[in-house]
Parts: sequence; structure tokens; C-alpha cells
Amino acid sequence: MIQVGKVKVGGNAPIVVQSMTNTFTQDISSTIAQIKRLEEAGCEMIRVAVPDEEATTAIASIKKKISIPLIADVHFDYRLAVAAIHAGADGLRINPGNIGSIKNLKAVADCAKEYKTPIRIGVNSGSLEKDLLKKYKGVSPEAMVESALRHIDFFTSLDFQQIKVSIKASDVRRTVDAYRLLSTKTDFPLHVGVTEAGSLYPGIVKSSLGIGMLLAEGIGDTIRVSLTRDPVEEVRVGYEILKALDIRRRGPEIISCPTCGRCKINLFDIVECVEKTLMTKTLPIKLAIMGCVVNGPGEAKEADIGIAGGDGTGILFKKGKVVKKFPQEELIEVLLDEVDQYEKKITRKPKGSKAQRKRG
Repeated sequence: MIQVGKVKVGGNAPIVVQSMTNTFTQDISSTIAQIKRLEEAGCEMIRVAVPDEEATTAIASIKKKISIPLIADVHFDYRLAVAAIHAGADGLRINPGNIGSIKNLKAVADCAKEYKTPIRIGVNSGSLEKDLLKKYKGVSPEAMVESALRHIDFFTSLDFQQIKVSIKASDVRRTVDAYRLLSTKTDFPLHVGVTEAGSLYPGIVKSSLGIGMLLAEGIGDTIRVSLTRDPVEEVRVGYEILKALDIRRRGPEIISCPTCGRCKINLFDIVECVEKTLMTKTLPIKLAIMGCVVNGPGEAKEADIGIAGGDGTGILFKKGKVVKKFPQEELIEVLLDEVDQYEKKITRKPKGSKAQRKRG
């Protein structure tokens, strides 16, 4: 187990959902504003790009205004990694394959050891060492794993143990195979994701498959869903993956039917409105929004609270039983009011012990 800022990673710690800003780090106010939005969405660790000295000096100012650990993402110039540590970064992400000579890597490791700053060894399929590409005749899971192990051995030879490892490709199968192989060869915490997964739909599908398969097997300690999108969407998808696997629950789970010829309400708009309204809620509750008054309660009987509408009538049901009828135009209002009442009831109860996360 390692610790990044106040967040524990590995062992029996909860799987951590993280993201990366897409602002210019040098634009301090914009970067802080985006991180605040990410915090509200549940982001637990944030990475910022550090392409130059101005970005390193921005780190100290940004850290004063945020509540989650900040990781500096550095490529090519080891001096920026050292400067980021001095500026107060809670962690580093470097790709040892492009950071430079052994001497440069040692300078980073020595500084990180002095400041007790964890390092993520980030191996990407697109930047493997030339000798490994030659040995394996191109990019392969075995080549990626050998690269990761090579750099793990280097850092541990310097008595530096605060390591997390990622080993990503944009190809789902290659990513999964690489992580499976790596997990048999090291006990260091693993950061899991599919890199450059793409725009919203391809990115969600690739990330859900890759991250989901690995987490279901007990592989992974932190995750990042990579989308060409607002990073808040990455956090939302990350929690949905954890929720679907029953590993962690944050916020409402919404069940809704895909609609058919029986649906007589604008279910798409209703679901979207409820999702946006409850986006920052942490309440673990299962909600149902159904388009059929007759079949809705039975089809979603596992929901804590549900609504359905049709022919001008709306119904409220709980665990499959109808408890109230009302005008159809009040569907959203009634559901949100019930969620508020449920939340008040839950918060009045004494808190129990936290459940241990599931491992594959």
C-alpha cells in the first residue's frame, strides 16, 4: 500500500477514482475551477499536465484551493519532475521510457524519496523502449510488462518503494492481457485504464470492458476512464463501472426502461433531468423511472423508489408496490421530494462500519 496525499492506495483500501484536467495548468483559476467541479462529481485524485516551468510553479497555488491529492504528469524533462516535487505535488506520473538517462531517473527517484512523494510508473504502448520493440517484434503485452518490471527494478534498487504502476494501450485486449500478466509479477498497486479510448461512446465502451474485466478479476487499485470529453464525465463513468460490479457505490443508481410503443411520456427528458439534478448526490439509493404504469413497478421491483406515468396519471412505487397516484406532470417533483425524504431518514441513522471493497 502507498499513500498519495491523504488517499491510501492498494491493499484493502477502496478503489480510487481519478481523472486529469484538460485546462492549461498555467491558467491557475481555470484549473482550480475544473478541479472543484471534479471534486463535486466524486473525483478522489487529480492529475495535471506539467509541460514547462510555469506549470510547476502553478502547482503550489492550485494545491491551496483544492481538497484532493494533485499528481504532476511529466514527460521528457526530469527537471520538471523534480521541480513539481519541490512545488508540493502529492505524486508524480512519469513514463521512464521518455524521461531520459539513468542519471536523470535517479535524480527524480532521489528527490521523491527525500520528499516521500509516490511515483506512478506509466508505461504506454506508444512509447516503449526501442530494444523491447526489437526483441518482441513490436508492441505486445509481454513487451509492456518487461518495460514496467525493468523500471520497478530500477526504483526498488534505489530503495524507493512508493510506486504505483500503469501499463496502458488503446487496444482493450492488449491492455487487459498486459495487466493480467503484470499482476502475477508484482504486488505494487496498479492504476488501471485504457489510454486514448476516444470520444464519449467508444471511450465508455472500451473503458467499461477493459477496466471492468480487470476489476472483476481483482486487478486494479485506482482507475481513470479516458474520454475526449469533459473530465467530469470520466468520473461519472468510473463510478458507474464500480457500481455495476458492486465494488463501490456513490450516488443514486437509476433504472429506466428503454421505452416501447406503450410509453406515453417523454421518458428521455425525465431521466436526463433527474440525472443532472442528482449528479452530485452521494446517497446510495436505487431509483426507477419507468414508462408504463401497469408493468413499471413489477419490472423495477428492486428499486427503493420509483415513478411511472401514462395517460395523465403518475404513480410512485417502493419495492414494487404502488404507494401514491398523482398528476403525471408532477413525476419529477414527486421523485425528487421522495429522494430528499429518504436522504433525511438515512442521515438520521447512526453510521455503521465501512464495508470492505470486493476483490474479484
